[in-house]
Amino acid sequence: MKKNQKPSIAPGMDDAEELDREATPEEIEKGEYTNVTTFSWDEVDPS
Repeated sequence: MKKNQKPSIAPGMDDAEELDREATPEEIEKGEYTNVTTFSWDEVDPS
């Protein structure tokens, strides 16, 4: 299986819902999953 060089998401895909879903044991066994890292920037002003 060829791996894509750029991350991509299918048009119309609900990003948050799809990326938060855990892979099933069958998907993991077949290698049909992707590790997802979420980065959240908290811009609270320290006053």
